[in-house]
Amino acid sequence: MAILPTSNTYTEIPLFKVFLPPRAALMPRLEEILYSGQISEGAPVVEFERRFGELVGSPDILSFYSGTAALHGALVLAGVRPGDEVISTAMTAEPTNMAILHAGGKIVWADVDPANGNLTAASVAEKITQHTRAVMVVHYGGIPAPVDGIRAAAATHNIPVIEDAAHALGARYSGAPVGTHSEFVMFSLQAIKHMTTVDGGMLACNGPGDREKLLGAGRKFRWFGIDRAASRTEVDVASVGYKYHMNNVTATIGLVQLDYIAPVISRHISNGRYFDQALQGIPGLSLCRWEQQAEPSYWFYTVLVEDREKFSRHLAAHGIASSQAHKRNDHHSVFAASRCELPRLDAFYENMIHIPCGWWVDDERREYIADVIRQGW
Repeated sequence: MAILPTSNTYTEIPLFKVFLPPRAALMPRLEEILYSGQISEGAPVVEFERRFGELVGSPDILSFYSGTAALHGALVLAGVRPGDEVISTAMTAEPTNMAILHAGGKIVWADVDPANGNLTAASVAEKITQHTRAVMVVHYGGIPAPVDGIRAAAATHNIPVIEDAAHALGARYSGAPVGTHSEFVMFSLQAIKHMTTVDGGMLACNGPGDREKLLGAGRKFRWFGIDRAASRTEVDVASVGYKYHMNNVTATIGLVQLDYIAPVISRHISNGRYFDQALQGIPGLSLCRWEQQAEPSYWFYTVLVEDREKFSRHLAAHGIASSQAHKRNDHHSVFAASRCELPRLDAFYENMIHIPCGWWVDDERREYIADVIRQGW
């Protein structure tokens, strides 16, 4: 059995931890850009977009200062206008659905698979109406949602799919990276994600004609409706835009991060697959299940447990953090107009809890976590 020290005053194994490259690799590059005379959007942003696209298998990438801004951009590029319906999930962080409100959309909740918290294709299909303009899909915890089925349901009505892949950098579906399947796919670079630029978001476009939207309307959307390549005194602003662009400082952090991200993601996946085996057959605990074609990247590791509060206290007593991480969005007053019965979300939310499985969890610590859980609670 692996033995680690415990403490009543702080957590030994956190649920989240920020990864940054070694100081010797990052700081000289940052100093160079900070004193270069150009710290707003420039060549480093363009280079980061190109290299990030190589990472996720999608050549058409547009950067934003946050994942929420990128989702707002995706919704507008998808054609969502005030009053349009967007099918979404309540099992996510609030920004997913705040972005729909930013675009003026009306949220329609679909239900989830109680085995993993992701939307189901059947529930999405049930919620499509003549007013539906987009479907928002979240890969919760890094487990890919059933993209094939959801896309098939949406395609029947010519509805674009937007994937919120904030948890899913490095995940794969049907043999291809998450980021290559739907019309729009957003990746978050917020502080505690697999990869961070302190904050940021990346939007991939894959649908026919969407490249032109991304490079044309998308670039204007993130910079006050202005084409930055045109003369500032001659350009005509014809649409509402925002200050959503990425800057050279955060892009430089991203460029250095890309040199180190592969082993970081690999460690998340290795730990997740270890728990897939090590936590089987424990009384009072069930593991998440997903489609065979889904390959998670395990941003955190989700288990379904009996007596969740007691389970959490047991882990805390042994220096292991755990959390539900997110409040189901349909319980927030700001989304009250969309409330409906979601029985399968009720079942998932009642028992789910997340444990650490990130890059900071080495072999000894993951064995320790499994041993503590096997002791029972």
